[in-house]
Amino acid sequence: MKILGIETSCDETAAAVVEDGRRLLGNAVASSIDLHIKYGGVVPEIAARSHIEVIMPVIRQALDDAKCGWDDIDGIAVTYGAGLGGSLLIGVMTARTLAIALDKPLYAINHVEAHVYANFLTETSLPGYAMPAAQPEFPLSAIIVSGGHSQLVLFRGHFDYTVLGQTQDDAIGEAFDKVAKMLGLPYPGGPSVAKAAARGNPQAFKLPKAKMGKYDFSFSGLKTAVLRLAQAQIGESYDFPSIKLPGHLSEAQKADIAASFQRVAIETIVDKAKLAYEEFSPKSVVIAGGVAASQELRRQLTEALSSVSVPIEYPDLKLCTDNGAMVAALGCFKARAGQPTADPYSLSIDPDLAM
Repeated sequence: MKILGIETSCDETAAAVVEDGRRLLGNAVASSIDLHIKYGGVVPEIAARSHIEVIMPVIRQALDDAKCGWDDIDGIAVTYGAGLGGSLLIGVMTARTLAIALDKPLYAINHVEAHVYANFLTETSLPGYAMPAAQPEFPLSAIIVSGGHSQLVLFRGHFDYTVLGQTQDDAIGEAFDKVAKMLGLPYPGGPSVAKAAARGNPQAFKLPKAKMGKYDFSFSGLKTAVLRLAQAQIGESYDFPSIKLPGHLSEAQKADIAASFQRVAIETIVDKAKLAYEEFSPKSVVIAGGVAASQELRRQLTEALSSVSVPIEYPDLKLCTDNGAMVAALGCFKARAGQPTADPYSLSIDPDLAM
């Protein structure tokens, strides 16, 4: 079974072909991130226009890489939420049109849930990918971390899950973006903060961890603590504008603040993940979402669970950020399970879709 996956929830226009939920045959991504960097974040209108320009070439590239024609495709899976409304609309309308014109089943995919399914891709003939050795087993604990989502989810099986906890304010990826801006580091914040942190001392400053419900997260207080720390480092009070901080902080101060922030932000996630493992004893632990590419997250999680036998296999870095492969993989499992298909004449977007 071969499924074409289409993903346009934010600034990446992506398509991929996946076979049987495990084999990546073709994967193409066109990012408009360069257009957003000067604004310090994604501009929805610019992202939507970019999707319109490149979506069909991206789909064609995915099919060509997979050495597939439309007759080889058994179904189309598309992200219909959560995400930016204008961006989602381009992907959904494209998928609906293709499903009608080519008489293909259409599968509506939850973007957040799809991120977990990047971990089920274990085979590919495409160059430059480091795939997990085996698919995760159920029950599994999924740590979903990105610019818009921070959740800890227990999966008992496909489509059978419980959200144990989630952020009560900002997602961890958003916190990285905001801290990067305070320090004068380029967007996106995750890679920028990690690069600066590599030159700093992660124990240089003590920063607070929010005391939330058992498995819930909060990062707004940590962001504020970083702001107050940066103001104090240059001898200014709380009313000193954050936009002026980068010009007054030394490179050494920026590195130490970045390293200390990254350590505490990741510890906040890992502490909860370890607690969930101890309570539920899942057979597998996976990470998903853009922040899953963080080497510090992978290091801390491996260290935290080093005393137990649970296998931790990490997805290829290219499959952590938004991509069509994760959408196609989840589509394969929906098709295999006989999940209901979407009506190509009426499928609507849901920007606020939750798990």
